[in-house]
Amino acid sequence: MPITLSAAARAVGGTLVTGGITARVPVESVARLSEIVVGGHPGYAILATGDLDELLARRQSVPEEAAVLDRVVLVTDRAGEQVSARLQAVGISAITGCRLTGEALHATLSALVSEDRAAADRLVSAGMKVLTQAARRGGASAVISELAHRITGWAVLLDAQGQLITSAGAGRLHLADATAVALGRPVRIRHDGLQLHQVGSDRDRAGSLVISTRSGTTSHARDLASLAAELFDLLLRSHDSSTTEELGREALMNTLLAGGPAALGLLRRWGVHDPTLTGFALGSRTRTIDADRLLRRWLDELGAEYVFSSSPARMLGFVRSDLIEALTERVENLTPFAGRRLHIGVGEPAAVDALADTAVQARQALETALAENEIVVRYARLPSVEFVLGALTRVAPRSYACSTRCAMPRERTVSSCVCCASSSRRTGSTARVLAISKCTGKPSPHVCPASRS
Repeated sequence: MPITLSAAARAVGGTLVTGGITARVPVESVARLSEIVVGGHPGYAILATGDLDELLARRQSVPEEAAVLDRVVLVTDRAGEQVSARLQAVGISAITGCRLTGEALHATLSALVSEDRAAADRLVSAGMKVLTQAARRGGASAVISELAHRITGWAVLLDAQGQLITSAGAGRLHLADATAVALGRPVRIRHDGLQLHQVGSDRDRAGSLVISTRSGTTSHARDLASLAAELFDLLLRSHDSSTTEELGREALMNTLLAGGPAALGLLRRWGVHDPTLTGFALGSRTRTIDADRLLRRWLDELGAEYVFSSSPARMLGFVRSDLIEALTERVENLTPFAGRRLHIGVGEPAAVDALADTAVQARQALETALAENEIVVRYARLPSVEFVLGALTRVAPRSYACSTRCAMPRERTVSSCVCCASSSRRTGSTARVLAISKCTGKPSPHVCPASRS
């Protein structure tokens, strides 16, 4: 943010006498009083070093000089009640009683403004680097979100016809104002820092970028928005093949999850001839980790096909069962980025024409990994799953009726009953997922009445 009059007064040890300009107005430049021949921006102030008598003489001798000197703030070492009274009588703002004089005062103010401009330039350069990275990873939507964050306001990207492409931080009224400004319609401006930036050239216009800052500052936001407009021009005119690939992978994944002969035939055409595959799900709590790029590299190292699809926060895929250990090892060895890790959930092996179950298991394992901050979680090792599977293998088959919840025949052999297991919070959902059958632990057409609900 540009340096303000109050900050400049503190830097030179002076006292700010406010006339027509308030203390929070940003400083545009520093000049000697004799060098000022044109007026400045109405939203900024010009610091002028010189004599008070000279300033008053210029304002009184030539009427046109009053408009030129309207945004000038005199900086002088003179102080006292008489000086303040003369300034307030004509409505002039000034910084009086500075500890420096003459050339030393002018050089100090020039260095102060130059340092502030250099800091602003560094801020714009850093913002441009971040916007470029966002464009490479997330396209136009990521750039608009980062831009709104950098300018502390909202941003709207419209096409050449005024239709919304993407926005960030903008409400309904913001979108209406942005459309009106982009199309040249008369509109009552409700935002102080509203700016319009053209995307593309006059002859080949691709759209419009409309931004507004909540602080009302314009210089830093203008620089970032103009650079972002150039990025949007490049993004809107370049064909992104990754989008087509993602949509295709999503359609292929839906076919695999549906199962049956169609899934089997698709995998054969994909180059996968294994009878079983294991589902896995990757995810992280941050978007700074490019999981798609990492997974492609790992699959290339393992010699596996790209049988996966990605979403903004999760990735689901299938690999051979003998490769899952190597994949989880790479996830564990991945160096954390800003304290964040990549997490993986692993399901149980399943037939290639029935992969829906292992996909559900992998997603549930990933949710557990994210909730408990574990890097690798296997579905079979979840506490509830271990409990049910252990009960199926340890309990000797014996004949008894189900508990008081249902009245299954006593002659049926039971190891675990869904309706009884559902009474436990830890095992109820697992029993339903595993479809622990009826009252025998095996597939059976006889359904326990209490478990129907």
